[in-house]
Amino acid sequence: MQRIIEQTEDGSATLFVPELNEHYHSVKGARTESLHIFIDMGLKAVSTAHPQVLEIGFGTGLNALLTLEAAEADKRPVHYTGIELYPLAWEEVDVLKYSDNPLFKTLHSVPWEEDVAITPYFTLKKIREDARKAVNTKRSFDVIYFDAFAPEKQPEMWDEALFRNLYTSMNAGGVLTTYCAKGIIRRMLQSVGFKVERLPGPPGGKREILRASKVSEI
Repeated sequence: MQRIIEQTEDGSATLFVPELNEHYHSVKGARTESLHIFIDMGLKAVSTAHPQVLEIGFGTGLNALLTLEAAEADKRPVHYTGIELYPLAWEEVDVLKYSDNPLFKTLHSVPWEEDVAITPYFTLKKIREDARKAVNTKRSFDVIYFDAFAPEKQPEMWDEALFRNLYTSMNAGGVLTTYCAKGIIRRMLQSVGFKVERLPGPPGGKREILRASKVSEI
């Protein structure tokens, strides 16, 4: 699958896939988008001392890098599971120049299917499989980053059965965040049990995003 490097409006780069006519990140700002949707609205929205994070679509590893940096800054241990069926080679990611942090390359070079302690505050497990099959892991999650390609580009990833599995896999009080605020997706999340709220999108980007919560059990 061909991927073309494109600059976004905040100065960070992203990849464009001509076959899908789709970008990996917002053209308004790749780093800005990821920080807002997944770190500020996701990771920082849960109070769990040792959050378990699941990312659907590991992609360039930018979300994992930003999570690692947040975990280090807050001294808050995070276990991060990233599911990706079509992983990018480090050479494809390196040219995006997301970070000079040598740990960014480590995220891409560690073995798949293993828990690897990248730092005392960040442990990574990468799973190379279709998310629709891999979500039923033995681990349960506090935060889910749903970062698949858009529904009209990759409709099979926005399936009610997958969201139902995600709901089952989530701890009470957990949250799922996604850039997609389409009504059909909001209603689907609600239908499987999530409490869904519309939140402001990233600066200069999408007007709204979604955050879905699994209400704490009494």
